[in-house]
Amino acid sequence: MIQVIFFMLILSTILTITMKYATITTKQTEDLYLREQAELFMQSAIELAVFGISTQDRSAGCLNEIHIFSDDKRFIADINITNYYLIKTAGCDREKIIQTEESNGMVSMDVMVKTDDTNPKNTRPIRLTRRTMQRP
Repeated sequence: MIQVIFFMLILSTILTITMKYATITTKQTEDLYLREQAELFMQSAIELAVFGISTQDRSAGCLNEIHIFSDDKRFIADINITNYYLIKTAGCDREKIIQTEESNGMVSMDVMVKTDDTNPKNTRPIRLTRRTMQRP
């Protein structure tokens, strides 16, 4: 009888440890998946911002900020265009005059992607930031 109780105790301990590690692995996989989605959304938001900058009429001024929401409302991208590097002035308050043709039209931007707190699918907050140079 004592051997049966001892065996049940060992078996229950092993099952408890297995369930604990399965739960940890599931949470890590979910976090990794959500982070990967956020990174892909960040790349898409940067491309959309570059497209918006290239279609903007710079004689009327330059874009300074762009806010983008994902289709499923899980992520928000806030893009702050810090500098425009141009040879000729375009009437923009964030432009830097340069002397080289190779750098003409480059844009420096800060991108922040975060999870939307109001979406019930988001169980954990994620916030990614990137500073990048792009050519529209």
